[in-house]
Amino acid sequence: MRNSSCSGQNRDVTSASYDTSWVFPPADSADEHGVVGIGADLEPGTILTAYAHGLFPMPLEPDGPVAWWSPDPRAVIPVDGLHVSRSLQRSMRRFTFTSNTAFEEVMRSCANPDRPHGWIDSQMMQAYIRLHELGWAHSVETRDANGNLVGGVYGIGIGRFFAGESMFHTETDASKAALVHLCEVLRDTGVVLFDVQWMTPHLQSLGAIDLSRADYLRRLENAV
Repeated sequence: MRNSSCSGQNRDVTSASYDTSWVFPPADSADEHGVVGIGADLEPGTILTAYAHGLFPMPLEPDGPVAWWSPDPRAVIPVDGLHVSRSLQRSMRRFTFTSNTAFEEVMRSCANPDRPHGWIDSQMMQAYIRLHELGWAHSVETRDANGNLVGGVYGIGIGRFFAGESMFHTETDASKAALVHLCEVLRDTGVVLFDVQWMTPHLQSLGAIDLSRADYLRRLENAV
């Protein structure tokens, strides 16, 4: 990655008053693994600029170097096309939902080291909690009848774009329920692109689809 002054266009794209000294390579320059570059920092302006240009950060190893990714294909969930089974509809009646009331707790639950393929390390925690404090990172919390946190999802919102980062559950269907509620919120607020990065069987069962990188970047430009 090249270190340089950030242009005014970058600030406009993210609708932020932040600056970054990093200039990212184009998203379509990613290698066969989807990596565009390694390094830079996790300052708010750097992360927001990356998302607005089709990239997202993920460490190569816990507390190790941060890679910036642009996978091809890219998984998204159509905001108005989530698949909600009858059993999930029944499950949702057991829960209530809140937004942005327990962001750090949701993220720490997503970062549980006992979960397989964990990637949320201390540097990511610090960076996204800071983004939450600044109003860019958001969470939806699923709560049981006693108000206890039993699931949730968090991500980054820029304009009409939302990037879902991770979700967790301690009760059956609690993370799926959070995702359903999040889609309702996104739809009501005019979001047109809900990025979930990589396809998984779990996401596919909920209606996620794959887009080519070129198609994703065209939609992203419109959304941010």
